[in-house]
Amino acid sequence: MITESHNPNEPIENLAIGTIIEVDGSHIVAELKPGITELSRVFGGDTYPIGQFGSIVKIHFGRRIIFAFVGRLRMKAEYELERGIAPQAASDERVIEADLFGEGEWLRDPTVSPVDWELKFDRGVATYPLPQQTVYLTPKRELRFIYGHGEGPSVLLGEHVGTGGTKCYAEMNELLGKHTAILGSTGAGKSGTVAAVLHSLLERGAEFSLANWKPRIVVLDPHNEYGDAFPGHQKLSTDDGSLVLPYWLLNFSETIALIIGKTEFVATSQANIVKTALLKARVEGASVLGLDATKITVDSPVPYKLETFKAAVEADKPTQASKQDSHNSILEKLDNLIRDARVSFMMSEWDGTKDDPFPAILSQLVSDEAQPKIVDLSGVPNEVAGVSSAVIARTLFNLKVWQTADERQNDPILLVCEEAHRYVPNRGEAQYEAAQEAIRRIAKEGRKYGIGLLLVSQRPSEVEATVLSQCNSWIILRITNDSDREHVRAILPDSMSGLTKMLSGLRRQEAIFVGQAAILPSRILIRTLTKEQLPRSNDIDFDKGWQGKSMTATELGVIANRWRFQKK
Repeated sequence: MITESHNPNEPIENLAIGTIIEVDGSHIVAELKPGITELSRVFGGDTYPIGQFGSIVKIHFGRRIIFAFVGRLRMKAEYELERGIAPQAASDERVIEADLFGEGEWLRDPTVSPVDWELKFDRGVATYPLPQQTVYLTPKRELRFIYGHGEGPSVLLGEHVGTGGTKCYAEMNELLGKHTAILGSTGAGKSGTVAAVLHSLLERGAEFSLANWKPRIVVLDPHNEYGDAFPGHQKLSTDDGSLVLPYWLLNFSETIALIIGKTEFVATSQANIVKTALLKARVEGASVLGLDATKITVDSPVPYKLETFKAAVEADKPTQASKQDSHNSILEKLDNLIRDARVSFMMSEWDGTKDDPFPAILSQLVSDEAQPKIVDLSGVPNEVAGVSSAVIARTLFNLKVWQTADERQNDPILLVCEEAHRYVPNRGEAQYEAAQEAIRRIAKEGRKYGIGLLLVSQRPSEVEATVLSQCNSWIILRITNDSDREHVRAILPDSMSGLTKMLSGLRRQEAIFVGQAAILPSRILIRTLTKEQLPRSNDIDFDKGWQGKSMTATELGVIANRWRFQKK
């Protein structure tokens, strides 16, 4: 409600900025008043930008008010030239272009109060303006009604720029269930934006007094930067043994990628050797656990002993020495992996007892305690990083597939893929093929099964296009690279493509928020977090660093041992 002595449906002439010269469906072009020399105006103590992308203008049509989203400001001569009209405009004449998105009417109940008014706003346009109608700036009191909270549950992102502190909310189910991309150059505030979203999700329970609020969030963290931002999180790391992704959890294609490798030619004979040995080993493991071995496949997540697998490969060796190369190559690679301390989180032998370890492996990722689950992949060697992220993504997805509909309703999961260009690159890097396939499947089908995807990248042009195109909402921070801006333009709706021209000029933590989760396409400032709530910065202060003492030989020896034994 606002308190007004006059009817707010009536136009305020001090806010008039121009006249409509063209109406093309929901798109309008208006000529600015010649007297406007500065592209801002002060009204009621507030400063209003004129022609800024993301600002909202309005047109009065009787008692109805039609609202439009400004997308462009340019010289009138340029507009005339584009239309094939011989330029007749003066050198200082300008036009703004805007897209109609909604309409409303101020209403009040005189039986309750003669001065309290409320704006009844609706998305969509039924009343279209006409040429020669006046365009007005929208007062901030109206913007608060327009932006609102949206329909259904919402998540606080920050505030709308130029609205006097109006909060920006995202529609939660659209943001999470239909996938979102957070894009921005290094230093634009990308990690801080991810932290802001996650903090808002975690805080929602207390904010709305929800007695049993238990988010399930899994973060793939390649640089070990998010742990400091969430003191109550569960850390899953290869450094301290808290992350366990046993070899038997890998499916057939992931096992091929691990043992044979995708960077070399994979002969059909080698794949068949692995397939035969893998099935034999899983069948034996199923017998130990009391499972029906006749229903086990090479992809079944059944524990097996590496010794059983190796014995099956040996038993399959042909007698001709020249044909034993494939078998020997597989056995040698397997032995190398077993000896490699860096991949012990994956290659530790199953103990072969009757206790099924599978539920415990799943619970490390999906239990509702200690949120979020932050998977520290900083210590994972590059050659198995793709397989590791693939196993996590595929395990989460398959868990949802095999749940009942009721179980999915009560157990949705959000997967945050930081540095997405590393795990789902568009360059076709062989070692990431398994990760691409797993995350691509979540992007395409996850919404049906209750698993949402939050893709984060500083190089959108290097992210697998199929995955990025499946996102229905975007939070786009400053992007300075031309090819990245062009890539963003290609994935956004046509009406929003013009925003790419302003991306290089956004401030830190300032973003464009568009898509299905956005109540309106908006220019926003991401919510401010305390230092303790922010991810650990990897930026090094050279000035302070060079004022300290150099490391002693003893200190260097400690580091040398960490390096040697791959333990931080």
